[in-house]
Amino acid sequence: MKQFAPPYSLWTPPPSLSRAAYQDFGDVVTFDTTYLTNRYGMPFAPFMGVNHHGQSILLGAGLISSEDTETFTWLFQTWLQCMDGIAPPAIITDQDRAMKNAITIVFPKTRHRFCLWHILKKVPEKLGSHRAYKSGLKTQLMKCVYDTQTIEEFEKSWEEVISTYNLQENVWLQSLYTERTHWVPVFLKEYFWVGMSTTQRSESMNAFFDGYVHAKTNLKKFVDQFDNALRKKIENEISSDFHSFSVTIPCISRSPIEKRFQELYTNAKFREVQQQVMGVLDMDPSLLRRDGVKKTYLVEDEICVEEFMKHVTY
Repeated sequence: MKQFAPPYSLWTPPPSLSRAAYQDFGDVVTFDTTYLTNRYGMPFAPFMGVNHHGQSILLGAGLISSEDTETFTWLFQTWLQCMDGIAPPAIITDQDRAMKNAITIVFPKTRHRFCLWHILKKVPEKLGSHRAYKSGLKTQLMKCVYDTQTIEEFEKSWEEVISTYNLQENVWLQSLYTERTHWVPVFLKEYFWVGMSTTQRSESMNAFFDGYVHAKTNLKKFVDQFDNALRKKIENEISSDFHSFSVTIPCISRSPIEKRFQELYTNAKFREVQQQVMGVLDMDPSLLRRDGVKKTYLVEDEICVEEFMKHVTY
């Protein structure tokens, strides 16, 4: 579908395809406007999902004349109409006030999450000049964000960071705290996010368009190239479907659980399961204490959080 309502434009894949994809993979939608602004000063704004191969899928995209609440409201309403009026259960965007306002208007029951990466990448800029930034502040802030398991634990940890480093007057941290339910993982863990906490899916789709459109592409060519890029994306998904049907990845353990995942999952997602299985097999638990028939084991692990590696003990 191509719909024009000056000064905005919205494209979706063929309606039957986009609605079918949204019905199957519309649990979480990412929306991002940071990729490309064309020669007419109109940002490119894709709606993204994730399919059963873990691939980014396009559920629609807009060229918009401005990034205010009115424009986003029109875009979200028009896209929602294309999706038969069914709002996504969850959406991820950057920390943009106009987007937040429009989402509240158009998707009032949708769980809205801010891109965690966009927030944390500002930490050096906002706090880097603090004398304790490298000697404890950054580490303690990251532990507060990533390691707290309950809301109460986060609140206590946040207060410790603020008081320990005398950050009561930091306006940026005050604003983050006010909107903590939109970005801190502990407030969001009860919702299904398809393994995403960032708008990286939009950014990966943006990378896919790199070979087709650029800032100087005129509007007519943009429409044609958009269709070409989408056609290539669909071909890639069909190829992955064929591979999953025709190739069976052998199990690496005798676990009936792994065998069941092998039967149900696509090859791409089954490989992710096998990474977890290998991690379990590599663990070396040690007996910590024995209490009658009850045994407690100590398990040490190393996990990756964003770009950081950390040791954890269970």
